[in-house]
Amino acid sequence: MKIYTKTGDKGETSLYGGTRVSKASARVESYGTIDELNSFIGFAKAEITDEGILYQLKKIQFDLFTVGSESATPTDKLTLANGKSRLSLMISETEIEELEQWMDEFETALEPLQYFILPGGGKGATSLHICRTVCRRAERSLVFLNEHEEVRPELIKYLNRLSDYLFVLARYVSKIQGEPEEYWNPNDRGQ
Repeated sequence: MKIYTKTGDKGETSLYGGTRVSKASARVESYGTIDELNSFIGFAKAEITDEGILYQLKKIQFDLFTVGSESATPTDKLTLANGKSRLSLMISETEIEELEQWMDEFETALEPLQYFILPGGGKGATSLHICRTVCRRAERSLVFLNEHEEVRPELIKYLNRLSDYLFVLARYVSKIQGEPEEYWNPNDRGQ
């Protein structure tokens, strides 16, 4: 099977379920940004050696494929004519609660925040801060899509929680790698 099909040469693509849309559509933008986030998480993994964290990030990458596949499926195509789900997996409260549990575990090792944190803290932490900002963009793109076409609320909630997780993880990675956090303190400008 060839990787190129030439079916997108005129600026259209097929969604899951067969509907043809512009590659500039809100739906394509949303699952494209989710794919970008997944790639950045893969990049961040290259800077992290902790096996527990690598397990979590691999699980998140898997879950992001699940989010992306649903994002690529119009809501009216989620169910087949026989009443079964088109997708074998969908994000649920289970995955959202898992992120919350992981965050709670990391936060027990972290100092309480007193100021905003400047993105940094070593290569691993900085990579995770980039992931966090791309995750927020992916979330915004799903919210925008939801204003025009229905999106299951679990998808938006998952990305919202994931961006929080990535922030906490960036702080944790900075700590375990011995890299100091830099704070944004308005009273210390330029120091």
